[in-house]
Amino acid sequence: MRLIRPALAARQGRGRRRPSSVLAVAAATAVLALTATACGPEEDNASDKPTAPAGQSSDGKITIPDDLKDRLKEHGIDLDQWKNGEWKNWDKDKWLREAKDFVNPVIEDLWDPDRMRDADKSPEKPVDNDISGDVGVTDPTPAPVQAAGVRTPYHANAAESGKLLFDGPEGSMVCSATVVKDPAHPGKSNLVWTAGHCVHAGKKGGWYRNIAFVPSYNNQGLSLAELKKATKQEIAPYGVWWGTWAQTSDQWISQGASVGGQGAPYDFAVLHVTPEKGSTGKSLEETVGSALPVEFNAPAVPKIDSMTATGFPAAPPYDGQKAFQCADKPGRLSLTAQDPTMYRIGCTMTGGASGGGWVANGQDGKPALVSNTSIGPVTAGWLAGPRFGKEAKGVYDSVSKKYAGQ
Repeated sequence: MRLIRPALAARQGRGRRRPSSVLAVAAATAVLALTATACGPEEDNASDKPTAPAGQSSDGKITIPDDLKDRLKEHGIDLDQWKNGEWKNWDKDKWLREAKDFVNPVIEDLWDPDRMRDADKSPEKPVDNDISGDVGVTDPTPAPVQAAGVRTPYHANAAESGKLLFDGPEGSMVCSATVVKDPAHPGKSNLVWTAGHCVHAGKKGGWYRNIAFVPSYNNQGLSLAELKKATKQEIAPYGVWWGTWAQTSDQWISQGASVGGQGAPYDFAVLHVTPEKGSTGKSLEETVGSALPVEFNAPAVPKIDSMTATGFPAAPPYDGQKAFQCADKPGRLSLTAQDPTMYRIGCTMTGGASGGGWVANGQDGKPALVSNTSIGPVTAGWLAGPRFGKEAKGVYDSVSKKYAGQ
């Protein structure tokens, strides 16, 4: 199996894609390849309790805690040089990988219209097309479901969805992501849910860089040719939101791999974001007008009639510029007996769709986020995503609590 990888900018090496930004929270999972998620640490993890969380100054710039600056200096990283292009240095010693070392300084206008449009690589995690089902519970492989284009404007039909942009060693990459509610800030959430492999490269890498979320990307569904003449407002009508903090699971950081499905049952991540141009007085949720609740105790698979996955697939036959959805009755996929069973649906979306939200009715009968795109086969006939449990809740609660007093 492979991770659904983020799409890379130069459109070279289509197929299995790798995340592009290191310092940004984790590898973007845009290309439809099975990807393991770097889930956020449990509440007793060191990253849960930083000496001081990154914050925002009165002029809207991200402030970096002194203890984190000291750790960066140990890696030879100077933040002023970083913003001036040092972030392009992917030397192993400068690729931060520990949960506590996430940093993602805002570089204004880095994500200009051309760079946003051209990012089309995704960090993929391919798996074998045929899963035997010898361990755990695995249902028969679902029939492919043809992805349908989301009706435009996207904001009217999938307001919580958007595209995640980031940089990695191979270039600019993309994944998909979802605005979710924040229990610490009801109605004013700045939290975004995606796949772990869209912010962190897993066991052989570190945090991606320049991670930014664009809600309702290309809201009017313009063609690639039209986008070459489009303004930033047309491409990002609700702004560009930079990750101030990212968290994924310990399992993803220690086990996650670009191929094979390792870490996939824990392939999820949560971001706290801030507007690129500084505070407008409105949260992300207020800006887009919506946020999804997250269900950590979704009904059993036999009780779910349908799940809908949304994303921006970037590998052929898609170009990463438009939003698509697949709706299907889910089945179960078990990769190893000791790991949680994953959800699986038929879907033809490819890399770039990684990290996109899966929505179903929760225990209360109302729509909620119940999974995210993680892995899929090379042939792009189905997708699988983690079932959110205590590890996912630990990541979510940790990020919420970190900013509860702000």
